[in-house]
Amino acid sequence: MIFLAMLWYLRSRGRLSVPRAAVAFALCVYSAGVVANTVFPIYLNKPAFTPQWKFYFEPLVDYEVGDAVKNILVFVPVGILVPLLLATASWWRVVAVAAAFSLAIELTQFVTDNLLGGGHVADVNDLLSNVIGGVLGVGLFAALSRVPAVAVFINRFRWH
Repeated sequence: MIFLAMLWYLRSRGRLSVPRAAVAFALCVYSAGVVANTVFPIYLNKPAFTPQWKFYFEPLVDYEVGDAVKNILVFVPVGILVPLLLATASWWRVVAVAAAFSLAIELTQFVTDNLLGGGHVADVNDLLSNVIGGVLGVGLFAALSRVPAVAVFINRFRWH
């Protein structure tokens, strides 16, 4: 449904093309994948449910490097997709979108863990790692956009 709304948006502005539709599709698949993997765990044997109402606020305490790398890599696409969607995609706007998306995930994890036994823990370290991933993504996007041949290709995918 969201994908169709995005296509309608592009069409209504005379901007619908295959590359832009591909961005809409990528954004929908990416978002669905992130939400599915961060909010809706699949249990083979569901653990006992005990609400704790705990949010981990201590940065870099008991945070594994593997978790940090995973969270960084998962948010690199945010830094690449957001500049394709926004007419003025300054780095701070992209970082703000990455931070807002990550905060929404962490708050959802907090609520679902405590109300539904969701199984994910809300952690400030995930938020920080996700924002770093968004920054790396927008940095990569900016660097690639400075290469003339790549910039021409990228512009075919831009929504503005």
